[in-house]
Amino acid sequence: MTFDARSITPLPRPAPHLVTDRFRERCYTCYRPQAACFCDTIPSIDNRTHVLILQHVKERFHAFNTARIVRQALRNCDLLVDQTKRLARAELPLHQSTGVLYPGANAKLLSDLPASDRPAQLIILDGTWHHAKTFMRQIPTLQQLPRYCLNPAAPSNYRIRKEPTESALSTVEATVEALRTLEPETEGFDKLLRAFDGMIDEHLLHSEKSGRLRIPKRPWKPPANIPAVLIDDLPNVVVAYGEAARGLNGQRQKNREPIYWAAQRLGTGETFERAIHPRRPVEAEFLTHLELSAADFANAIAPGDFRDAWQKFLRPTDTLAVFNDSTLRLLATVAAEVPSSVTLKSVNLRQDCKTLDALVSMLELIPPRVSHKGRAGKRLASAIAYVKYLHNLGNGP
Repeated sequence: MTFDARSITPLPRPAPHLVTDRFRERCYTCYRPQAACFCDTIPSIDNRTHVLILQHVKERFHAFNTARIVRQALRNCDLLVDQTKRLARAELPLHQSTGVLYPGANAKLLSDLPASDRPAQLIILDGTWHHAKTFMRQIPTLQQLPRYCLNPAAPSNYRIRKEPTESALSTVEATVEALRTLEPETEGFDKLLRAFDGMIDEHLLHSEKSGRLRIPKRPWKPPANIPAVLIDDLPNVVVAYGEAARGLNGQRQKNREPIYWAAQRLGTGETFERAIHPRRPVEAEFLTHLELSAADFANAIAPGDFRDAWQKFLRPTDTLAVFNDSTLRLLATVAAEVPSSVTLKSVNLRQDCKTLDALVSMLELIPPRVSHKGRAGKRLASAIAYVKYLHNLGNGP
């Protein structure tokens, strides 16, 4: 069963006027107390790219509804609010050239798009990260659209709600960052961000003056099985994944040699990627399994050259993070340096998840974009996402 998105009805743009509840007058446009109304500070922006905001119904009456601020500022914007299941059945008002702002391994950086490939419509998901993931998982229309992501120059200034990662932005900030990239000639974005920052300052000041009772929380203690280096020294963590040559019948797993090695240092983003000459030719079927091609081995290096390059990449302060011990054994097989290391599988966060893919799926993690190729690149991205998840978990709520 499907129905037209018009049955959801985009929220209207009423002229500012007052409504009175039992305690104080409120502005009907921003739904805030009249004394804290911010409507006069919000600029009117004549944006070219149509913005369609899908807001989870639980966010509709949030005390600081950032999606409503965006809808009020942008002339070319619609806001749909409903439950996930109803949005999934709706025929969303999509343009011919549209995409969704949602990070992930397959998302393209908006800043990398040539002008001819820029979307005419951008969908913004408003809610908690759990809500956004649910939208993407349960709304088939979104799954079929191109995904775009941002590379913000500064962390979020949204101090009212803690963001899940350093690169996460509020709906206002994400929309402004995206539109600045797509249409840099449009004016008013700086004024909107200044107004947004002022709203946050005013909101926090009011909260402090209200003297609300705060119940003391117990001191945070990180889970005991998360290695301390992942909690306290993330910049010096190097996450790695290696592909091994296909073993012969009867060959012990621990004797298999590496043929592809991918790594990334989290503090600087430095990457390492090498194809290594195998002792036997790699069959086409196995290359397909690894999501690689013969061309990827055109510049493969000898094991000795790999050892030298790997040692040059490593720093004395590095800690290597791999998912299981078999990855470390690949280094030992070719006598490459094995620095201080942690095995992510030993954290045993969920006993019912035996593989990295299962953990990433169960935790609904979003792997970052990496430059590495093939299955190795995908699994490296998943390992990075898991390491950052453990880091955030270990540092408390």
